[in-house]
Amino acid sequence: MDVQTQNSQLEKFFNPSSVAVIGASNGLFNLGATICNCLKNYIKFPGPVVAINRKAEEVSGYPGYSSVTDVSHDIDLAVIITPASVVPSFVRQCGEKGIRNIVIESAGFSEQGGEGKKLQKEIDDCAKQYGIRLLGPNCLGVMNNVTRFCCFYGAYDGIMDALNKAGGVSYVIQSGGVGVVIIESLMDDMQGINKMVSIGNKTDVDEADLLDYFNNDNTQVISMYLENVADGTKLMKAASRVKKPIMIFKSGRTEAGTAAALSHTAGMANNDVIFDSMCRQAGIIRLKSISELYSLPKMLTEMPLLRGNRIAAFTNSGAFGSISADIMVDAGLTIPRLSPETREKLSKIKGVFNVNNPVDIGPALPQVYLDLIDIILAAPEVDGLLLMSSIWRDFVIDVIKEVIKMCRHYDKPAAIYTPNSISKIISVRKQFNVPIFDSMEEAVRALVVSYEQLRYLRKKEQYIGADFKERD
Repeated sequence: MDVQTQNSQLEKFFNPSSVAVIGASNGLFNLGATICNCLKNYIKFPGPVVAINRKAEEVSGYPGYSSVTDVSHDIDLAVIITPASVVPSFVRQCGEKGIRNIVIESAGFSEQGGEGKKLQKEIDDCAKQYGIRLLGPNCLGVMNNVTRFCCFYGAYDGIMDALNKAGGVSYVIQSGGVGVVIIESLMDDMQGINKMVSIGNKTDVDEADLLDYFNNDNTQVISMYLENVADGTKLMKAASRVKKPIMIFKSGRTEAGTAAALSHTAGMANNDVIFDSMCRQAGIIRLKSISELYSLPKMLTEMPLLRGNRIAAFTNSGAFGSISADIMVDAGLTIPRLSPETREKLSKIKGVFNVNNPVDIGPALPQVYLDLIDIILAAPEVDGLLLMSSIWRDFVIDVIKEVIKMCRHYDKPAAIYTPNSISKIISVRKQFNVPIFDSMEEAVRALVVSYEQLRYLRKKEQYIGADFKERD
């Protein structure tokens, strides 16, 4: 199947016109009912929805049927959340009905061993027979913030709030739990989700398929949590075609982690050394923690890419200049000596304590901040800026907003950290929609990732006619 045809079929997962929720009933704690409730009350899905259960009972106001074959109209997407033992029979019903996209949220397949593997093989064989694309099994579902579609089971107010905050990052996750952490964490950040898909055991649709899909929609950054790689060669080929930043956090680096991954989503975690090498060859940014999945994308959506590793630091506290210097050197960045011309320009601005790098100022007016930062960003010996200024007056927020504009003008990024309490950082970031990082370490890491992405772009040679040369 060519990429265009595949993407056309995958689109039905994210933008269906009709849905069947198989396993939805009015039983106590029924998870299918939470999906119906989400479609009805949270997102107000505009198309027809049906509930499939033994009693053919209505759920959340949607009509009930005992079989999908009893439904008179066409169905784009079936979401199955039943005991594993009956899933194969429902997949066959879907095939007979002409449904070609199924999300299997039920667990109890390959991750459970022998009997589960047999059930999964039955599902796979049936899907191939009818030309069905499967997500899962053992997954959470999909979210599309562009069209406001979501079929996550167990959805609650906190998760649904994410639908009101669309953004540029699309997520591929193997664990629903990680997906929930990302959603809740991004509610305290400026960046929103474009789409999210949980792939679970990924018996059919895998991370490589979704790379191709997100490469052709309005996604800006692709961020992934993986416990194993279904097909390393397939993933490398897909990644090499993708122009957008690809960020992956993968568990299973240790023997204990590998065992945990096997019991969770039925996949061997693969050799970590080989995986690391594959990421470098394919142009994939490998992340160091779960938190980087949601903290770092804003550097790639809001700032130009870093074209060299020479960083100037600007701070209103000399201590943070010293601390940041150590962190940047440890991260492989360079702290260049500012040229005599740059230092002369800086020295003419009143309020400067230190015109060397890191540049340090005392209490000053907003224009002093802006004049100094303008000189730094204009300096040819500087590739990027680490801005560390506490919000000791409200005008610092206005300065940050202007710095973002200046970065775009000079085509140089700034990683911004305000040495304040986390609660204040979160409040300012949410209220004023500015890309502030939670810690100095996080801001430095963002610069490293930005530079890494630039180098991968150059390696892929996919930006024909664009100037992505690394600065000398």
